[in-house]
Amino acid sequence: MIKMSKKIKIIIKSANIELNAELFDTETAKKVWEILPFTSSIKTWGQEIYYDIPISPKLSLESDARADMEVGEIGYWDVGNCMCVFWGKTPASSGDKPVAASPVNVFGKVLDDAKILDSVSAGQEIIVEKNE
Repeated sequence: MIKMSKKIKIIIKSANIELNAELFDTETAKKVWEILPFTSSIKTWGQEIYYDIPISPKLSLESDARADMEVGEIGYWDVGNCMCVFWGKTPASSGDKPVAASPVNVFGKVLDDAKILDSVSAGQEIIVEKNE
């Protein structure tokens, strides 16, 4: 198990984007770090991308899991065993802020402008890797 005492960074890449992100000191972040790198296929839901991650068994929701998100936050959605990145309105939003379909474990945040995700499409390959 890694110690998350220093800032742990990852890179999220697709055909036309590259985002730097940092992981928080949570159990979910530690589990995600352990499986990096991985490749998946993007799914979209409003201004959210989500994609399957190779964690088995699925993780449980942490005590601070929530659906109300901030732009650039990264979450783990236990229902789909997916990593999610939020940058604006989703179908569950009543205003301009992102809202997940159900509570997620918030375990990181994008350090770059997450709105660049407007340029990705469902079905594109995504790569998530360590930035050491």
